[in-house]
Amino acid sequence: MICGVKFCGGCNPRYERGEALEKIRSHFKDKIEFHYAEENVPYDCLLVIGGCTNCCASHCQYDVKQDCVRMWDESHIEDIVKKLESMISG
Repeated sequence: MICGVKFCGGCNPRYERGEALEKIRSHFKDKIEFHYAEENVPYDCLLVIGGCTNCCASHCQYDVKQDCVRMWDESHIEDIVKKLESMISG
């Protein structure tokens, strides 16, 4: 499974967004490949990592087969992991 990753611009981050991605990435070592999202590249899913409650990063320009999951707080990591696990098994 290939997951595109889109970060917000980082104007008001309230947590370490890169560390959050590494926690998620390490959970799915051999199951999901994470790549920085690029236009015109198909992804199975897209992970949008916002730094605050605005979670303003646009993502409609990406080609996503399954779903787009969004987070804006490090407390969302567990929920993101559950959602991605359900995509793998589903």
